[in-house]
Amino acid sequence: MAGQDTSVRGASSAGCEDRAVRAQQFTVTVRAGSRGRVVVPVPFDPDQVWRPKPCHHISGTVNGMRVRARIEADAGGWSFSVGPARLRGCRIAVGDTVAVVVEPEGPQREDLASDLADALEANPQAAMFFDALAQFYRRAYLRWIDGATRRPDLRAARITEMVDLLAAGVKQRPKPPN
Repeated sequence: MAGQDTSVRGASSAGCEDRAVRAQQFTVTVRAGSRGRVVVPVPFDPDQVWRPKPCHHISGTVNGMRVRARIEADAGGWSFSVGPARLRGCRIAVGDTVAVVVEPEGPQREDLASDLADALEANPQAAMFFDALAQFYRRAYLRWIDGATRRPDLRAARITEMVDLLAAGVKQRPKPPN
């Protein structure tokens, strides 16, 4: 990583109890990836900055170009890749120094209503699976629960069902029979 500015600027607190999800800004030199991809090294540990997760779905920009990706551990620490389709027409090449802004994608546990957050906190396996889901699946579960806002008993039952499904590793709530 010689010659790289790996300084990270983020508004997140260092305290464990206040891990508010904040965008992280940094400048790095991109390297070659497999199958025409460009690898963007991430100079911070997302498990420490945000919260521990099996993988970190993110959105943001690389030199002003919108990206969605997954930050994953690699031999050099953490990174995400940008595919050839996304690279077409932009001016990013292997060896370029780029400005990056990334943040976790979709609703995070810190954003949830207290009853739902408490239910996930009580079941670490379900919470970990929820954290690893892509935003599409997280939002689908949350819309289903929010559909019962006016009926607290139904909301509680849906939260219990969601936690059970997540603990069992079910990404998407099964469709009810017609």
